[in-house]
Amino acid sequence: MLRFINKRQLGQLTLLDLVVVILIGSAVETAMVNANTSLIAGLICAATLLITNRIISLLFNRSKRWRHIFGSGPILLVHNGCFIEDHLKRAGLTHQDVMQALRQRECGMLEHVRFAVMEVDGAINVVLRKSENDEI
Repeated sequence: MLRFINKRQLGQLTLLDLVVVILIGSAVETAMVNANTSLIAGLICAATLLITNRIISLLFNRSKRWRHIFGSGPILLVHNGCFIEDHLKRAGLTHQDVMQALRQRECGMLEHVRFAVMEVDGAINVVLRKSENDEI
């Protein structure tokens, strides 16, 4: 049912998707363990959660206002070789976290970074300077 309702891969699950998966597990487990609750009731509960999740996802995809209120966009972490401290705090990252992401992309020096952005999915993307004088 989860695959049918939501086409995302496991690595692309949002926080809401994760909460729904946990709630589905709890709802179905309760229906399976308790003798006074039928399995059909658990499956109906799971289907209701999945459909509600799908409706909320559609609202997020179609409304900039909903995305702005409940979601977050990309966060600029490094600009022209300098950390943006307020953005690091907002993202809950340290200098070491960002430097680790830079090293994973074969960049050992912060000065070589044009910008680094934490995307909505949590990945940190890095764009290197093309030359020493690149200050855009």
